Amino acid sequence: MEGERLASPARSSGLPAGGAGGESPGVDAPLLGSSGSSTLLQAEVLDLDEDEDDLEVFSKDASLMDMNSFSPMMPTSPLSMINQIKFEDEPDLKDLFITVDEPESHVTTIETFITYRIITKTSRGEFDSSEFEVRRRYQDFLWLKGKLEEAHPTLIIPPLPEKFIVKGMVERFNDDFIETRRKALHKFLNRIADHPTLTFNEDFKVFLTAQAWELSSHKKQGPGLLSRMGQTVRAVALSMRGVKSRPEEFMEMNNFIEVFSQKINLIDKISQRIYKEEREYSDEMREYGPIHILWSASEEDLVDTLKGIASCIDKCSKATEKRMSGLSEALLPVVHEYVLYSEMLMGVMKRRDQIQAELDSKVEALTYKKADTDLLTEEIGKLEDKVECANNALKADWERWRHNMQNDIKSAFTDMAEENIQYYEQFPTLGINACRKRQGFWHAGGRKEQGKLL
Repeated sequence: MEGERLASPARSSGLPAGGAGGESPGVDAPLLGSSGSSTLLQAEVLDLDEDEDDLEVFSKDASLMDMNSFSPMMPTSPLSMINQIKFEDEPDLKDLFITVDEPESHVTTIETFITYRIITKTSRGEFDSSEFEVRRRYQDFLWLKGKLEEAHPTLIIPPLPEKFIVKGMVERFNDDFIETRRKALHKFLNRIADHPTLTFNEDFKVFLTAQAWELSSHKKQGPGLLSRMGQTVRAVALSMRGVKSRPEEFMEMNNFIEVFSQKINLIDKISQRIYKEEREYSDEMREYGPIHILWSASEEDLVDTLKGIASCIDKCSKATEKRMSGLSEALLPVVHEYVLYSEMLMGVMKRRDQIQAELDSKVEALTYKKADTDLLTEEIGKLEDKVECANNALKADWERWRHNMQNDIKSAFTDMAEENIQYYEQFPTLGINACRKRQGFWHAGGRKEQGKLL
């Protein structure tokens, strides 16, 4: 009972002039200088003291943000190969546009859930139509993420928003929560669409185009429960065994991820705290202005002064509200997305280590002749190819992820800084006017009114 509408090709076949809300990072941001591989993954990512009161976030060491030029993924199909061959003077044409909108609540005797409309517009030849419309619920997104990880264990899959609600939220499906999740799901699908390899994944295509019953049938395909349990047990055993010697470049990568995770989580925590305090300040300010209006009704000599103060407070409140909107829309979602990315990266490194650990176990068995040597030699050859492919995929996707991460975080903090500049350009004028009104109030009221105010 997925609560989905049947997928149906839309009437219009035209593509929009621009992206349908794609979330790819801005291309106008200047790239930082390139450095050698020895300095690419230095541990100091975001130089933030352990004290949460210290908001000096970014390191002054420019080498931390350096990166090599983007290395595209090795194509896995002719279509992906065609998609990746670009000439220097050829524009970066986008051929897949995805929009997530119109959340709907569904109530059954068993559960209550939300579905989202997904509209896909494309000019790709492998699609049966130029436009599709389906409805999907959160569990369908989880299924897609799992299939992508299964097919591409060492590619960096975009993160999904958390399954469970934020602590302290009273309503599970209130409007703010649903809208926040909708935006995150929209970004998830568009990041996949912009990925040079994931965008051509067959399960991704099925997710975007299949009717409800087709998707349900497709989910039942693949290995059975016992086979999946066996794979899980083997993966756990390999992870506990560990790898004997991880290559140096992946050691540096792992160190980077650990420090990045620590710093981005701290930034997320501080940003959320700032937002909460600013929200409380804004709420109090909205109540503070009307008090002066009511006060002016009982003070004939101070009517103009008190109303002037109320007007000033109202302007300050509106300016603060605008700044809060910028914080909640521009900074908080980006920072939290990269908190989730840090968890995804740890999973990618774990899966890479599992592949290498499997190879190490076979090599050890061959060394001690614990099994048929010819069979082991053949298995080792296949595993060596698998490890090489996994390593190359991760290295190429790592460069792509770093490029996007630097652009996204830089853009988010730049936008937030511009919002703050605009706010404080208004605030001094508002503050001066407030002081003048208060001075007039003190002169008009004398000591008696001072006592009332205090």
